[in-house]
Amino acid sequence: MAKITYVEANGTRHEVEAENGSTVMENAIRNDVPGIVAECGGACTCATCHVYVDEAWTAKAGGPSVMEEDMLDFAFDVNDNSRLSCQIKVSDELDGLVVHVPENQA
Repeated sequence: MAKITYVEANGTRHEVEAENGSTVMENAIRNDVPGIVAECGGACTCATCHVYVDEAWTAKAGGPSVMEEDMLDFAFDVNDNSRLSCQIKVSDELDGLVVHVPENQA
């Protein structure tokens, strides 16, 4: 299990316990985190689960795949820390992960 903290654009924090092997997006949906829409259900085809990985976690979370980079083109306000939360797998290494939810989703 890993703890993930989702920070809304307004600063509201949501801390959840996440099972290894699940995704950051799945845990946001299970815990009703506002701002994570996930219209495609995690298939990496919609960009509505866009998050910003906190700078302290970018190396451990890794960068986007080529397919993910293509989908990020459809997200709003993409920056160097942008990821699709459906593509971030939870593991013990990510215990304490902090992600920021953008103000708007695609």
